[in-house]
Amino acid sequence: MPKDADPRECSIADTLDLVGERWSLLAIRELSYGVRRFDQIVHNTGASRDILTARLRKLEAGGIIRRERYSDHPVRHEYRLTPAGTELCDVLLVLMAWGDRHLHPDDPPVRWHHSCGETVSPLVVCRHCGNEARQGAHSPTGRGARP
Repeated sequence: MPKDADPRECSIADTLDLVGERWSLLAIRELSYGVRRFDQIVHNTGASRDILTARLRKLEAGGIIRRERYSDHPVRHEYRLTPAGTELCDVLLVLMAWGDRHLHPDDPPVRWHHSCGETVSPLVVCRHCGNEARQGAHSPTGRGARP
């Protein structure tokens, strides 16, 4: 980091420190799909075993996932999302929607169906007024909101 840097305090930066690496997000994706075993997560993400091990440990330490033993001989674990990890699935849906619009507009590789019967089309809205969040977001406040 440059000597004259003064990074802005920001929950985005703090979150990215925990989950903002490709293999971490793809591991969370796999867990959201119901894949829980290490070997299958390796297979479905393409991550190397040592890198995935490090990412899963970091996610566990950060309270995003938990390990559960499923075998004693040999000792084996599977991974599950915590409530905080489950909340990250909303972020993944929004990332997927962006990729569908801008990278795969003609043929999205994965579609999710909602319980209403339609394809999921996520939209971030303000909880208070119901309008799109990005269109009405202005005037940041707080300790990280400096010019």
